Amino acid sequence: MSNTTHSEVSTTLPGVWSCNEWDPLVEVIVGNALGARLPHPDKSTNLAEFAGYSLDEIPTGAFPDRIIEEAEEDLAAMVKSLEDLDIVVRRPDTWPHDEVVSTPFWSTKGYYNYCPRDIFLVLGNQIIETPNVIRGRFLEAHSYREILMEYFKAGAKWYSAPKPMLLDTLFEVDHELPIPREDEPVFDAANVLRFGRDLVYLISSTGNELGAQWLQTILGDEFKVHVCRIDYHGSHIDTSVVALRPGLLLCNPERVTREMLPSIFDKWEVIYSPPMVGADRFDSDYLARSIGSSWIDMNLFSVSPELVVVDRDQLPLIKLIEEHGIDVLPLKLRHSRMMGGGFHCATLDTKRKGSLENYFD
Repeated sequence: MSNTTHSEVSTTLPGVWSCNEWDPLVEVIVGNALGARLPHPDKSTNLAEFAGYSLDEIPTGAFPDRIIEEAEEDLAAMVKSLEDLDIVVRRPDTWPHDEVVSTPFWSTKGYYNYCPRDIFLVLGNQIIETPNVIRGRFLEAHSYREILMEYFKAGAKWYSAPKPMLLDTLFEVDHELPIPREDEPVFDAANVLRFGRDLVYLISSTGNELGAQWLQTILGDEFKVHVCRIDYHGSHIDTSVVALRPGLLLCNPERVTREMLPSIFDKWEVIYSPPMVGADRFDSDYLARSIGSSWIDMNLFSVSPELVVVDRDQLPLIKLIEEHGIDVLPLKLRHSRMMGGGFHCATLDTKRKGSLENYFD
């Protein structure tokens, strides 16, 4: 069952309150690796995670027991480190991901609830269940239902985007440019970075134009959604662009140039990550079954503007961050590559101190 792994839950903030990627952290959901599976090979998975593969080439089934055990050990270490900083940590229910998920038009199996970042978008006192692209995530939000009910009863505004049909036709596109067709709004929450009243939305295999349009429509004039296109269509934005604090972005040198960023960042400092180290620790069989890219360890999670969680082996990246006056909490997710989720993916900050601001006036 879901639980709170800290003795007290903050009562000074509404049900949820998180306006950006960096304000001081008060409460966070950390994912659960138990029962995790590779996404079932279907047209949605083919486009969103394994573009260019045939369905027969897509790895399938449960993650090996060793992977699950070590992933849970690493998540537990992160939980303890955050608790030691007096941060409230929540965990979702363990869920039967091996059960069949179906509609009248398709049938698949579940995926995991390792990455809460992918399925919920927190904007101030609002929490939005997003219209995810992968069919196996269709019911994933249910494993967070107890937590969501608590947030709702405490005053959170809780929405769910229109449930997409995810018909085969949505995914019938050129895999050289693997973006779902504009048949209906679809996007993962991790396509979005939050900068107070401004949101940056990545067009990719997990987010189409209609998804950005729906988000802008539901949010109204209080927020502005800025569509972003970079030299990456694989999935989410947070291994390409990382918001460290007001005025400072960390970007992926292989995917992002300044010209690709929305013009709101013209006055911000943009620094580029050094190459990731340690990619050679994986053999070819491991990589063939991996969801994440070689840049997964760029997936940082900010505890505050002065402290960020970084993979402990990425010493060049740690040095760069420290040179910009930010301390590092070095931790490890040994299977971030296989499971497709680093520290930002595996967390969802539901409460941060601070206010809803405009950072681009």
